[in-house]
Amino acid sequence: MNTLTRRAAPAVIAGTTVLAALVAVAPAEARGGADVVRTGSCSAHSTWKLKAGHEDGRIEVEAEVDTPRVGRTWAWRLLHDGREVVRGHRTTTAPSGSFTVRRVVVNHAGTDTIVFRASNPRTGELCRGSVRL
Repeated sequence: MNTLTRRAAPAVIAGTTVLAALVAVAPAEARGGADVVRTGSCSAHSTWKLKAGHEDGRIEVEAEVDTPRVGRTWAWRLLHDGREVVRGHRTTTAPSGSFTVRRVVVNHAGTDTIVFRASNPRTGELCRGSVRL
């Protein structure tokens, strides 16, 4: 090994180590990693959960409202980067008094913001949650 090679070897090793470290800490969503999950309380006695994660170049979204009442109809809507992508109505079911909405949406360039909103027209209760990924 000549003198130039001996001097360059530590720099190459250091550069390779830095590159490996950068890849290891890359955002989970860029690698198709873990889902982003948020939970919270609604305006009365119910709770909400919102989960989103990358799947095959798209975003899978799952939203849930859990309430102590079975048979209550809720109006819900899903927004993606400020635009409504879908809306509907769901009725809570036994045994827990909950409902779930699942959708797959387009993955926009950059950071995506998903907002789930549900309201109970009978009681006026409101649930709202958001995730960014």
